[in-house]
Amino acid sequence: MDFIIVTGMSGAGKSQAAKALEDIGFYCVDNIPPSMLPAFAELCWRGQSRKLSKVAVVTDVRGGELFEDINSVLDELLSGQIDIKILFLDAADEVLVRRYRETRHKHPLCDLKHISIINAVKKERELLRTVYARADYIIDTSQISSAQLKQRISSLFLGDASQALTIQCMSFGFKYGGLPEANLIFDVRCLPNPFYIDELRPLTGLNEPVRDYVLKFPQTEGYVERMLSLVDYSVPLYCSEGKSQLLIGIGCTGGKHRSVTLTELLYQHLQEKGYRVSVSHRDINKV
Repeated sequence: MDFIIVTGMSGAGKSQAAKALEDIGFYCVDNIPPSMLPAFAELCWRGQSRKLSKVAVVTDVRGGELFEDINSVLDELLSGQIDIKILFLDAADEVLVRRYRETRHKHPLCDLKHISIINAVKKERELLRTVYARADYIIDTSQISSAQLKQRISSLFLGDASQALTIQCMSFGFKYGGLPEANLIFDVRCLPNPFYIDELRPLTGLNEPVRDYVLKFPQTEGYVERMLSLVDYSVPLYCSEGKSQLLIGIGCTGGKHRSVTLTELLYQHLQEKGYRVSVSHRDINKV
């Protein structure tokens, strides 16, 4: 049985994550108090049926005082015989504040004390600090769309969530922000840039002329050789440490040419090695 606990910052996309999990066959329960999780997990495990072979539950600070038991509950769950995985949805503080102001929704911690949204976000982050540290999967939604979040969820959990390691290769543009949840980041802004070639500028690293241009330089060849060597050395180490998710980011200035080319190359390399791997390009469609 796959049993996923979905938690994280309010406004980071937990509801969207739950919908994405439901779309790929998970039985989802929203806003369940932590104290009920052990009994519910046991019920699902002992009464396994086709419908309950994949279960996801959302628990977060909406539970108020009931959420204070989360760490002791996780201790109990993770020491049991059920394979429990924790998915943590996160986003930058300023992004969360902006989302709440745009939607005019009330933050769960903006209670009768009338604390501001920014202070509520900071308070929630502190409450979730230990849960974040225990998470098997972390997705930062600051710079990704709903469709990209659904793609990330599908690539993580569409197969058997109990498999040892899922690797995600993601290109991005530094001009649009970093990739804070990445485990490994390669900065390829040092390589020749197709942006300055008029006929290549409107294309992306998915197009053969751009790939040929980026890969034809000796400095790119040397970079790729060392990048693949480091990845090949590092991945087994992550596996031996019991890592569930490995996110490898490759960034260039705009996230359209160099980073896309090398991300696709890395994706193909890891596929050939037999790893469970997916690829995505965060900023490829941005202007």
